[in-house]
Amino acid sequence: MKIAVLIPCYNEETTIAKVVKDFKRELPDADIYVYDNNSSDNTVAMAEKAGAIVRYEYNQGKGNVIRRGFREIDADIFVMVDGDDTYPAEEVHKLIDPIVNGQADMTTGDRLSNGTYKKENKRALHEFGNYLVKNSINRLFGSNLKDIMTGYRAFNRTFVKNMPVLSQGFEIETEITLYALDKLFIIKEIPVTYRDRPNGSRSKISTVKDGLKVIRKIISMYKDYRPRRFFFVIAIILTILGFAVRYASNYRVF
Repeated sequence: MKIAVLIPCYNEETTIAKVVKDFKRELPDADIYVYDNNSSDNTVAMAEKAGAIVRYEYNQGKGNVIRRGFREIDADIFVMVDGDDTYPAEEVHKLIDPIVNGQADMTTGDRLSNGTYKKENKRALHEFGNYLVKNSINRLFGSNLKDIMTGYRAFNRTFVKNMPVLSQGFEIETEITLYALDKLFIIKEIPVTYRDRPNGSRSKISTVKDGLKVIRKIISMYKDYRPRRFFFVIAIILTILGFAVRYASNYRVF
C-alpha cells in the first residue's frame, strides 16, 4: 500500500528538516513531499537535504498547495501535515490504521480533546476561532466534531481524488471537513499531542483576516450544500427586519 505525506511549506527553514526526518523514520517506505509555496528562506534546501521530494506551488496559499498535491500525487493513503513541527510524526500510525482497515475515509488529528492545544497555544484568539468554527459547523450540519481546523489528517484515495478543492488559503481545513460531512464520508477523530512552534518559527496565519475567510467559507458552503435551509433562514431574517422597520416607521409617525 503506497503512502504519501504532503507537507505544505512557506518559510519553514527552522523546522522542515526535522519534520521530514521524523516522518521518514516513522514511514520509511512512504514518499515525503514538501510543496514549497514561494519561500524566501532556506526551506527548499533544508527539505532536499533531509530527503524530501520537493515540488512547487507558485499561487500563494495553503489551499492552492493542497489542490496541486491532491492532483499530482498518486497514492493509496495520503497524510497531510504542517511543516512547523507542531504535530508529532510518531502518532501518524493512529491516523493511518483506520484508513487501512476501512474504518474511515478521513482521519483527523484532534488537538483539542486532550487539552494540549490549550496548554501549548500562545495565541488566545486562535483558540476562540477554533471554538467558533467548531460550534458553527456542528450546529449547521448536525455533527459532533471536536477539532475542525486541525492540519494533521489522513485520507484514502477515493476522498482525495474526488474532492474539488476550491479554497486558496487557510480555510482549506474547513472546506475539507464540510465536504466530508456533506458527502457522508466516514470521519474518525484521533486525539493527538499538539506542541507550539519552536523558537524562531513564525506562524503565517492572520487571526482576523484568515478567520473572516473561514467564516465566509462556512456561509458559502452552507448555501451550496444546504440551499433550502440557508434561504429559509435568510427569508426569516429579512421578514423580521421588515417588521422591525415597519414598526419603527409607525412608531415615529405617532
